[in-house]
Amino acid sequence: MRDNRTMPDQNGVLRVGVVGAGSFGRNHARVYRELSNDASQRVEFIGIVDTDFARAQAIAAEFKTRAFLSAAELIADGVDAVSVAVPTVLHLAVASELMQSGVDVLIEKPLAASVAEADELITVAQAYGRVAQAGHLERFNPAVRATFPLLTRPMFFEVHRLSIFTPRSLDVDVVLDLMIHDIDIVLAFAKSQVKEIRAVGLPILSKKVDIANVRLEFESGCVANFTASRVSTERVRKLRFFQPKQYVSLDYSRQDVLVLTVEDAEPAHDADPFNPASIAASAFPGITPCKPKVEQQEPLKAELGSFLDAVRRRAQPEVTLRDGRQALAIATQIVEAIAAHSERAHLKELNRAE
Repeated sequence: MRDNRTMPDQNGVLRVGVVGAGSFGRNHARVYRELSNDASQRVEFIGIVDTDFARAQAIAAEFKTRAFLSAAELIADGVDAVSVAVPTVLHLAVASELMQSGVDVLIEKPLAASVAEADELITVAQAYGRVAQAGHLERFNPAVRATFPLLTRPMFFEVHRLSIFTPRSLDVDVVLDLMIHDIDIVLAFAKSQVKEIRAVGLPILSKKVDIANVRLEFESGCVANFTASRVSTERVRKLRFFQPKQYVSLDYSRQDVLVLTVEDAEPAHDADPFNPASIAASAFPGITPCKPKVEQQEPLKAELGSFLDAVRRRAQPEVTLRDGRQALAIATQIVEAIAAHSERAHLKELNRAE
């Protein structure tokens, strides 16, 4: 076992790796390769791990690195920081082995298979002095980052995350697969404890819940409605919210934010026929539209860059394990609420009858 240590300085080369060669793991490998190709980043991508060695070898060949059969082999090779992208049920075992061996980790969402396991991860990270980040990618979406400075007192959220069906991530239902992204964002925006949860969901093409609608009420009085589906005919990633005198619309996919602000005094306004924002302002006098500047960037590259910066500085990451635990706790309560609703509505009996 390696000694626990910190980086010697902020300019040292970080040796990074990935455990898990699924779709998420492949994307992490791609970005680590891009970072290692940039000399200014001082990153060396040393390898990818998977028990399906042929798959690990294929990705290793694609991104010019090495394949390993186990995390222990990666540890023995002197890795400093690792993305954990294995199935959720393996997060605790894999991440704990890495952290206990002196390796810093980014753990893909959902953080763990249960809240109890999330608590164990937090305990291990603290005991071994590791930098450990929860992999909530949308926190690094430029549109989300541009929205944080706009927050005053959000009171109503409407969130839609719809995807076309794929066989990916069917080990968890749509709440833990897709909706958890938006749960994390709304918790970060609302900054209030959840008071009440109402939820309904159905399995459509898998044995897990594939479509869900959820209503959260917060202690602050804020209400959030979520719809998540992985059986849609289109791909939608949108979050909208209202706060006093303001409406904010965020498009994750387009990395775009629109803000409509109600002015105290009704301004005189002549519409510019060639400017859609001017037309909107003329049609709704007293409402001023604007689009905050959004610095376009790939969220995964921003996420991994932030993680490695925290590793270099031995600093708390932008998205902590406690953030991941909080999102997981609410998601778990939602799953339980869906099961309770299904029981009340006798949906299981209807499915069996069909």
